[in-house]
Amino acid sequence: MELTPTMDSSNVDVKQTLNLPKTAFSMKANLPQTEPKLVERWEKEGLYSQIRASRAGKPTWVLHDGPPYANGRIHLGTAFNKILKDFVVKSRTMAGFDSPYVPGWDCHGLPIEIKVDSELGGKKAHMSTVEIRRACRKYAEKYIDLQRTDFKRLGVLGQWDDPYLTMSAHYQSVIAGAFVDFLHRGYIYKGLKPVHWCIKDRTALAEAEVEYADHSSPSIWVRFALKSDPASLHPALAGRNVYGLIWTTTPWTIPANMAIAYNPKYEYAAVEVSNAGLAAGNAAGVFPSDVYIIATDLLQITAEKCGWTDEGKPAPQIIATFPGSVIEHAVFRHPFLDRDSVGILADHVTLEQGTGAVHTAPGHGQEDYVAGRQYGLATYCPVDAAGRFYHAEGAPGRLPEELIGKTVWEANPIVIEILKARHALCGLEKISHSYPHCWRCHHATIFRATEQWFIGMDRNDLRQRALEAIRQVRWIPAWGGDRISNMIASRPDWCISRQRVWGVPIIVFYCDKCREPLTDRAILDNIVALFREHSADIWYERTAAELLPAGTTCAKCSGAQFSKETDILDVWFDSGSSHLAVLNERFGLPWPADMYLEGGDQYRGWFHSSLLVGVGLKGGSPYRSSALSGWVLDGEGKAMHKSLGNSIEPEEVIKHHGAEIIRLWTASVEFSEDVRLSPTILTRLVEAYRKLRNTFRYVLGNVFDFDPQKDAVPADEMHEIDQWILVRAEDLVMRCRAWYENFEFHKVYHAVYAFATVDLSNIYFDVLKDRLYTSAKKSKARRSAQTALYRLLDALVRLLAPMISFTAEEVWTHMNREGSVHTAWFPEPSELTAGLGAAARKRTANWDRLIEIRGAVLKSLETARNEKLIGAPLEARLKLSANGDLFPLLEQYAAELPGLFIVSQVEVTPAPSPGNAGGLAAGDLSEPAALAVTVERASGQKCERCWKYTSDTGADPRFPTVCGSCAGSIDETLNG
Repeated sequence: MELTPTMDSSNVDVKQTLNLPKTAFSMKANLPQTEPKLVERWEKEGLYSQIRASRAGKPTWVLHDGPPYANGRIHLGTAFNKILKDFVVKSRTMAGFDSPYVPGWDCHGLPIEIKVDSELGGKKAHMSTVEIRRACRKYAEKYIDLQRTDFKRLGVLGQWDDPYLTMSAHYQSVIAGAFVDFLHRGYIYKGLKPVHWCIKDRTALAEAEVEYADHSSPSIWVRFALKSDPASLHPALAGRNVYGLIWTTTPWTIPANMAIAYNPKYEYAAVEVSNAGLAAGNAAGVFPSDVYIIATDLLQITAEKCGWTDEGKPAPQIIATFPGSVIEHAVFRHPFLDRDSVGILADHVTLEQGTGAVHTAPGHGQEDYVAGRQYGLATYCPVDAAGRFYHAEGAPGRLPEELIGKTVWEANPIVIEILKARHALCGLEKISHSYPHCWRCHHATIFRATEQWFIGMDRNDLRQRALEAIRQVRWIPAWGGDRISNMIASRPDWCISRQRVWGVPIIVFYCDKCREPLTDRAILDNIVALFREHSADIWYERTAAELLPAGTTCAKCSGAQFSKETDILDVWFDSGSSHLAVLNERFGLPWPADMYLEGGDQYRGWFHSSLLVGVGLKGGSPYRSSALSGWVLDGEGKAMHKSLGNSIEPEEVIKHHGAEIIRLWTASVEFSEDVRLSPTILTRLVEAYRKLRNTFRYVLGNVFDFDPQKDAVPADEMHEIDQWILVRAEDLVMRCRAWYENFEFHKVYHAVYAFATVDLSNIYFDVLKDRLYTSAKKSKARRSAQTALYRLLDALVRLLAPMISFTAEEVWTHMNREGSVHTAWFPEPSELTAGLGAAARKRTANWDRLIEIRGAVLKSLETARNEKLIGAPLEARLKLSANGDLFPLLEQYAAELPGLFIVSQVEVTPAPSPGNAGGLAAGDLSEPAALAVTVERASGQKCERCWKYTSDTGADPRFPTVCGSCAGSIDETLNG
């Protein structure tokens, strides 16, 4: 029923004169249905382009996207990270920056190649390398499209129609160009070195591609007979049978032993073991009175492990001690090969475990390799790409035939049996320890010396310059700087070659005659240009002769025939070059980026490789700040796995609750820590979303007839409680803007949620209903409330837009605002209180105290209701007795108190002294004030319209069922 000024008052239905909320903004969100429509609208309207246009000319702020791998659908961790990036980009945009977002994908690498191998099956054997690469490309394209759809569905805005792809011709040329730059600046070399090797995938691995997991290994103590004069170590050893004693958990590496390492700083003991008795399989007493060289501090544990202290055996006796330095260059005999092992000195020998003497195989360990280089030892590795033993040409000592063709794991028991047969095994036990595994296939890796391409960490001072660059970066959290610094400080040279086909080839040619690499800059730059035009496939489509300029000859031997390198570049080199490929004129982005944001594994991955490429080729870090997103766990803090049945898939959450709930969850947690999600947590999030949505709905419903241009009340003329809530909101905006600046999204969410549910829903909205519903439609009292509500709505929708992007857009539409909320700016704190004078602002502090009193009064009303004295609060009459500075405050606001407490009547009287009388105890408010609250039944008759009890209900004969205030409101409404 619409009221008009000409309406006959005798026909008025007083209930129809109430200003009840009106809005098409549904309480039921139906997010799974409404969100896809918004995504479609954003795409159709070109929202991302609109955002860019709206920020043209503003300061640039760039988050550079770490490329997700184009293999499989997204999971909850991927969604979490991508939404966080969306928070960053949208919040920086709304803060006034031009913050473009160019998403990308990592497309090369072993997982895709292996998956394609599996799909091709036997067909692969009949396919060319180019055909295999095309199959890999097609596979990657499939998942790029699927993931792109998933990311859009999450509400992530970006340059989706032109992302960067590591397999694009442009990007591949950048990768190849970066290799050429590194090569010609002297960072890159090819060498025979031990590297992490996956025998399942038959390729070298970078440090970033290795994970550690429990592994069971045989732990053995092996003796090496001293061949040189024992007296050279100590006169007391003259004429004795002396042995070096090593401990290892990799028996299969014993065939490659070239030395025994000792620490020059430690004291070693020559220990006489009478009737020693070796490990199982050796007859006790075969070697009476043998002498073993062991670090003094490890003598006791070694004696126990080797059975020297078993019951009935004489205790081992120390017959001499000497520093480890005297063992240097001592010659030992390999326990079963026709080869000597030399005594060397090395600082990596510790007293943490073992014997203080380290079995050294330069072909099977980084520290062994470094020590071996110092002593000129051969880097011997008799293990092939499949991890099987073979007779290497020119090998120092022929391997036992029973090892040939066996894998390293099959070799362990064989080596142990050989050692037993040679009476060289002194101890044996099984241990479980942390061991490197391939992070793709999760099989245990080995160290294997092969010829690989490396970036030297200490060439051109790369390591130290990287450490200095780290100190210039803002790390979120701060300990991230220490973590990556420790990795950079201790990492070996970067192995950048891989023995696969799906990637960017290492563009080096070899002379067929002398095998000298051809690395002429002009020739390699031409190959880079060909990649840019044709993609890296051209390396496999054309022969070396077709790629090289006519008349090319070898600078060393003048040979004219060349072959191409068959290795590809490490995919971490690919992704580490992304800043070169993206932060440039091609995408209109400046270098360096303002932020990288990825998971904790990227300290050894993308953060790491990007830093090295940036320092090596651009002189600094490619990111000014680096933020960590934590791991996603289940409700009990366990990692999610489908096999455990505890995983939650994004599409399932979206299907039942909408993507907004995933976004809300992302906003609710401190993202740099590990985060949890479970059905219980989801239920709480759905309820939290409902409350936020209801807040928006309440405001929208009550400003349906409010035009901020015509109906707004000046701030200084607004009701004081309206001024109070706007001052509170001003403070909220100020704090949230600061938190957005520091990427503390969880603080924004929790502060806004608390404001919505406590300040607004529990207090302000509750108090406001009577004024909104029962005041005259165009009265100043109602317009004052609407002015405050509109300012609150306008601020909150923009404040939450980066987080709950779908709902914010929906609210913005219902506000009849032009364009999208995502082209808007964050609210300024001053917007909330514009026009509010100093005196009025000062008076709002009174309301902080009145709200405190309200809390105490509501407790008394609840007690009265429980005792059946009243039903609804409007049935109550309050008697407030106060003293101190509390009485004048209550007396000053006596007319406002019924509305504040939502009762019909309030009487305020002075109290003679602090007391309680069933109300608020002295001390709950500022001393010496005290308050006593008495609840009685309200007097008078109930008004049909406002439900208050008054003495003037029916006083106006035109409206016999309403109070005088409501009669006035009806009259004002009827008469305009």
